[in-house]
Amino acid sequence: MRRFILLLCTSVVFAQVPFERIVNADREPGNWLTYSRNYQGHRYTPLDQITPANVAGLKVKWAHQFPTGNNEVSPIVVDNVMFVTGPNEAEALDVHTGRSLWKWKRPIPEDYQNIGFGRVNRGAAILGDKLYVATLDCYLVALDAKSGQERWTTQVADYKPGYSMTMAPLAIKGKVVVGISGGEAGIRGFIDAYDAKTGQRSWRFYTIPGPGEPGHDSWRSDGWKTGGGSTWVTGSYDPQLNLVYWGVGNPGPDWNGDSRPGDNLYTCSLVALDGDTGALRWHFQFTPHDTHDWDSTHVPVIFDGEIRGKARKLIGVANRNAFYYVLDRQSGEFLAGKPYAKQTWATGLDDRGRPMVVPETEPSEKGTLVWPNLNGATVWFSPSYSPKAGLFYVAVRETGATYYKREADYKPGTFFAGGGQQELPNDDVWGAIKALEPTTGRQVWEFRLLSPPWAGVLSTAGGLVFSGSNEGNFYALDAKTGEPLWDFQTGGPIGANPISFNIDGRQHIAIAANRVLYVLGL
Repeated sequence: MRRFILLLCTSVVFAQVPFERIVNADREPGNWLTYSRNYQGHRYTPLDQITPANVAGLKVKWAHQFPTGNNEVSPIVVDNVMFVTGPNEAEALDVHTGRSLWKWKRPIPEDYQNIGFGRVNRGAAILGDKLYVATLDCYLVALDAKSGQERWTTQVADYKPGYSMTMAPLAIKGKVVVGISGGEAGIRGFIDAYDAKTGQRSWRFYTIPGPGEPGHDSWRSDGWKTGGGSTWVTGSYDPQLNLVYWGVGNPGPDWNGDSRPGDNLYTCSLVALDGDTGALRWHFQFTPHDTHDWDSTHVPVIFDGEIRGKARKLIGVANRNAFYYVLDRQSGEFLAGKPYAKQTWATGLDDRGRPMVVPETEPSEKGTLVWPNLNGATVWFSPSYSPKAGLFYVAVRETGATYYKREADYKPGTFFAGGGQQELPNDDVWGAIKALEPTTGRQVWEFRLLSPPWAGVLSTAGGLVFSGSNEGNFYALDAKTGEPLWDFQTGGPIGANPISFNIDGRQHIAIAANRVLYVLGL
């Protein structure tokens, strides 16, 4: 298969990004070295030049046009170079002007199908002198970060049965970790790690355990063979514990659970894997035997806090099923949980964090109205945690749906869902940015939006929270109160995660809005 690359002359000096630089990301807040800026999934910047007092002065400094729309990329910024991606594409930009330094593209096969998701890419990873990109046709590609030349290419899976890759890889010590899309095609999900220098696979963890593997008895049928469990959002990492935390998607078929009795591990779960071997250290399942397509593909947020008077190493997840969870990140023990959005499917969580399900909330032939809808109370877009404000911020979708159930026959490479949903009218749904107390999930404030959002959240040491709306508004809120302070109309729907970085010592903000990437500064 032919690849295309365009090299342009550049005087930019690119320094390598060893593992230690990413571990110590807070020492260089002017860069954005990994998907969530740090391994902990905070999407928080220690930069503080932009404040509630001056944010009204934000202006567009430059804009970059993507070749296609609906961009969900979260850029990487290293030493005055910004790396952006699209479907089977990557490009390096000079942060001063947006000038292209190099472009890379891999053609998408003519028979490729994206089943149940859009043709998107959410970003790249960087480690050493290489940029790592995952492609729709299931290749992990290592590019020379300075020139864009391919260093190695590894096939992760065969795209023809429905596997795909849309997420940003996670580069840890010596390895690049990736997940896959395709849960609506009846694939068997997994999380892989590849040697960062050679591209050779280091380990694989199947999210649907096979015969003889722990958790296999949670299927009690052959449904595990087409069980889903995709892993399409970037995880988090604790370098001290050497644990990779990754969210797992829904079981298949989505809305008809008759062919897959049991809890269906490890779908709708958070798994903690040994970074060296991929061995499962613990798991926590949020929605056992899910029949509402409530993927647990979220960025898990690592922080330390006090629970019932005891200091704990914690991990927080605002889940698609409308509950916020706090777990011990060493053991997976459930510590706290409560709803953060409207939900009608459970009366609460028991002492183990297992939902107490309301009867007759399953999808049915006549239809069953349940909150939230299949896109959940939140979805793939990132939350944010501010250690300065001590708050967890999440973009929330307040909407329900009528769920329908039908027969599902598995045919490789086709939609395998067993039903569907009818969403509520636009007048009956809305969205919000909510600030939660991270150790309890208690709501501190709420900023209401006209429609359910599709954009992530960035918090800053300057006391701001940035996010975007479907109507194209990129806006800033006061991090302590949620008061709106600034708004910019981008001209296109925003379905991406914002970042912040420095240009010549001055703080800037970047956001992708449909076909355009905007870089804003004072």
